[in-house]
Amino acid sequence: MNFLAIDTANEYLTVIASKAGKAKVLFEPQCGMQHSVRLMGAVEEALAGADLPLGECDFFAAVTGPGSFTGIRIGISAAKGFCSALKKPALGITTFQTLAYNAEGDCLSAVPAGRGFYYVCPFGENKQISSAPSRADEETLFRLAERYAVYSYFPLPVPYIKADPAAGLLAAANGAKKEDFGALSAFYLKKSQAEEERERAEK
Repeated sequence: MNFLAIDTANEYLTVIASKAGKAKVLFEPQCGMQHSVRLMGAVEEALAGADLPLGECDFFAAVTGPGSFTGIRIGISAAKGFCSALKKPALGITTFQTLAYNAEGDCLSAVPAGRGFYYVCPFGENKQISSAPSRADEETLFRLAERYAVYSYFPLPVPYIKADPAAGLLAAANGAKKEDFGALSAFYLKKSQAEEERERAEK
């Protein structure tokens, strides 16, 4: 199917337009706080590079997290807008899935969560989650790394394989099944810093 896939969940920016199995991939490794500025231009460039009119997309995909709270909302909002305007289905893809689609077998997807914690999710055969994603401390990460090959986009204190965000997103979108489509919603494993600080102040 033809599709447009967006990842603004972390410091990089990925936009992929795929038409008839051929993809135009735009990847900016250091987009940081520029997602809202760069996204629509990157979408136009990717669609033009794939010779894919927006209306010919069969679905729109966005990475739902975990990652930057603001970045996640930017990508989801754009995909929702396209879906609503064109009456097309939406596909939510987690950061964990984009990592798992870089692996050939069992793996642990890991993302730094700040303050010595990590978001982790183990995958088994056929990219199926083998246990619930969680927020782990460093000791837990080391224990998991003894059991799984660890994949990450960012430096970790354990041996890991540096994954390709664009390749993972493309593979995840191509590997989507009918039951994977539905409403887009942000995937957070913790409350935002502002929410945590407000709760501490209220105690």
